[in-house]
Amino acid sequence: MYKILNFFMIFVIIIFIFTVFKYYSSNKNMSIKKYNRQNIDQILKEKISDLPVLLNDTNNIIQFNDSFEDEIDDKKKRSFWNLLKNK
Repeated sequence: MYKILNFFMIFVIIIFIFTVFKYYSSNKNMSIKKYNRQNIDQILKEKISDLPVLLNDTNNIIQFNDSFEDEIDDKKKRSFWNLLKNK
């Protein structure tokens, strides 16, 4: 029983691989890929030409907050290995 099942599975895998190879090496698929590769520049140029240019309106809006350094207590010991010790 297992030999028949194994043979069937191997046969299905071989058929699958052969079918996939046949599709990807077909003339129809090759011509579609070639057409897409040739026209990709034209398609991108059309899409890029319609993009609007946005004006910069972020002048003097973002302020860096450097008060974090004041909040750190330097007297406190910080060690990762102390967290793993048993008490």
